[in-house]
Amino acid sequence: MVKKQKPKEPSVPAERHETIRKEILTLLSERTLSAKEISFEVHISEKDVSEHLEHIERSTHKTGHHLTVIPAECLKCGFVFKKRERLNKPGRCPICHGEKIQEPLFSIRST
Repeated sequence: MVKKQKPKEPSVPAERHETIRKEILTLLSERTLSAKEISFEVHISEKDVSEHLEHIERSTHKTGHHLTVIPAECLKCGFVFKKRERLNKPGRCPICHGEKIQEPLFSIRST
């Protein structure tokens, strides 16, 4: 006997009054957040957050603002990822190979 499945209801995206990037800009202008916190606030995946942050980093200088990044840090040995250009969290420390990494933090500041 084969069960008939109900057709899935199409998912309805959350109602937005501003674009995702503007929403992220507003959040980061008010406080310093990690990608995980931004993801929770804006209701998008962490992977999408890093893509939006890369775009925001390139475009904010035109508006007299700057994306400030507090670099990730290894919680085991204290190594700070100062020269890292990617905005996502590193997977492993290059010094001690530890995986407990404090996420980078982001904010928007006026220049």
